[in-house]
Amino acid sequence: MGRCSTGTLPTPQVQRIAVLDFDVHHGNGDAACAWSDPDVLYASSHQSPCYPGTGAAAGRAGRHGGIVNCPLPPGSGSAEFRSAWRETLLPAVCSFAPDAVFISAGFDAHAEDPLSSCRLSDADFAWITAEVAKIGRGALPIISVLEGGYNVERLDRSVRAHVKALIDA
Repeated sequence: MGRCSTGTLPTPQVQRIAVLDFDVHHGNGDAACAWSDPDVLYASSHQSPCYPGTGAAAGRAGRHGGIVNCPLPPGSGSAEFRSAWRETLLPAVCSFAPDAVFISAGFDAHAEDPLSSCRLSDADFAWITAEVAKIGRGALPIISVLEGGYNVERLDRSVRAHVKALIDA
């Protein structure tokens, strides 16, 4: 779940913000911020059903279509995750043409995380991070926020894969 505050935005350099969320939970707070703001896009892959129970409907929502949900059924792995991002979420973000990207980096969709039934790997987190870094030809500011991950040993490795992909971009 995310809590969004865009009170200090926009600035002359940052008018349009994309919040990209790969945490296992739907970011209902971030989605609420995007609901009526045409300058905020919220794109999410998340397990459904799962707490908090929002984001169950696939596709676009919000007054301006600024919410793009790709719910993944329990047991989803690399193929489903990458397909959701490659076919739906990343094209929506590129079409939106943000000035900055915020990543809600939740690693609780990892196969070894006790909280979810998704089957992602460190390689999946590195892949989506590298793909996000390509948006705007690699020239956009990216702010990544740790959201979740409850297997502490696995979390360390997932975060390292994510940060390495940001550095290598």
